[in-house]
Amino acid sequence: MIVSKGKIIVVGIGPGDLDDITPAVLAAIRESDIIIGYKYYFQFIQQILRPDVLCIDSGMKKEQERAQDAFRYALEGHVVCVISSGDAGIYGMTPLIYEMRKQMNADIEIISLPGISAFQKAAFLLGAPIGHDFCVISLSDLMTPWEIIEKRIRAAAMADFVTAVYNPKSQGRYWQLYRLKEIFLQERNGMTPVGYVRQAGRPEQSVHTCTLAELDPEQIDMFTVLLIGNSQSFFDNNEGVSNRAIITPRGYFGEEKNKEEKYGIGQDIMIRSFRTIEKELKHPEIALGKKWALLHAIHTTADFEMEDILYTDPDAVENLFHKFQNGEIKTIVTDVTMAASGIRKGALHRLGVDVRCYLGDERTVQLAKEKGITRTQAGIRLAAEECPGALFVFGNAPTALMELCDLIRKQKAHPAGVIAAPVGFVHVKESKYMIKPFVSIPKIIVEGRKGGSNLAATLVNAILCFDDAEQLKPGRDV
Repeated sequence: MIVSKGKIIVVGIGPGDLDDITPAVLAAIRESDIIIGYKYYFQFIQQILRPDVLCIDSGMKKEQERAQDAFRYALEGHVVCVISSGDAGIYGMTPLIYEMRKQMNADIEIISLPGISAFQKAAFLLGAPIGHDFCVISLSDLMTPWEIIEKRIRAAAMADFVTAVYNPKSQGRYWQLYRLKEIFLQERNGMTPVGYVRQAGRPEQSVHTCTLAELDPEQIDMFTVLLIGNSQSFFDNNEGVSNRAIITPRGYFGEEKNKEEKYGIGQDIMIRSFRTIEKELKHPEIALGKKWALLHAIHTTADFEMEDILYTDPDAVENLFHKFQNGEIKTIVTDVTMAASGIRKGALHRLGVDVRCYLGDERTVQLAKEKGITRTQAGIRLAAEECPGALFVFGNAPTALMELCDLIRKQKAHPAGVIAAPVGFVHVKESKYMIKPFVSIPKIIVEGRKGGSNLAATLVNAILCFDDAEQLKPGRDV
């Protein structure tokens, strides 16, 4: 009769490869009199079991029965090893064993030994996707209400965690992964790298990568671990597209690179801001010119609604830049002086461009009195006569934009382009509707009520420095 007090050793045997089992776990399995676990897992440790060890296996959803068996044998004085795949403390048996000891008030020693989790093995196979802050979420709602799971999904997506997903699908749980993808796409760029590994560490292992937008939940099953990168993650294609790795940088090289390139403080901040904004765009796969203008608009306003309301004619930014570069546009006309003051002087000097605002011109004041119109309207009339072929920029006055539209229709104004960003509540939307039909004139329009002189000026700056767009290096003239 055994009279010595037994103990329970809870171990993680890793994903399935013997090479992934730690020496401590191997020793525990060899030391134990009794091994208890889910029957599917015994195949992975068959080679290391002692001939005289008692193996007790059971099917799925029998975790409580396995825990009860472990305590029954331990109370008889046996050394019992309870096995889980991966790490027993991550969605495994360890918490249940501790809970049961408390419930039973049992005087049994519990030893917990870590193992390599499936998400760690998957991350290794995918490159280095968990190089920064990450979280792990299970989509199984057997023990956790879906409402709580969805809150955790949204929190992870919003907080920019690299996210590992366990239990993504099962025969009865078919829609949850679709919902997760939907939530992540509300918070993350569709180009975010995603990797998924089926049967990690086992003979049937397969490794796949795609973007978040490309992710097809139908390719995922219950044996798959999914890893979603954060806003800094990228694909390393050195080994070819089929074997591309996912890298989530810790941040070491970002600072060094900027030091090497010797950016000024202002430009360095602007570059890092633009890279952050680009990562957070919902639809980054747009034409470079529009994206460049959009990045400037969001950087100036911190308003990601710009992605929905910033309109550009096809190739408007590109075409206007080339006209400045070729000397076809020599003048920029603004409705108010504040818009003029925000245009970078270095860029103007570099391209040989003059900026004019007629708001303070004595002739403007006189014309406004004579005609009973606003000073901004009067200023636009003078500008149309004296600056044919200018880029007209509106950041404040919708009446000025409406005046230009009237002059265009009467063939009295021939602007090279228009930036329409007046702001306010009266005639603002209408003024933007009025300019849009002139299809032969390149236009950038901030639709709706939003706008402002600072926004109008930054859109001009985006045009003047478009040659920096491809390298995503804004702020040359800051």
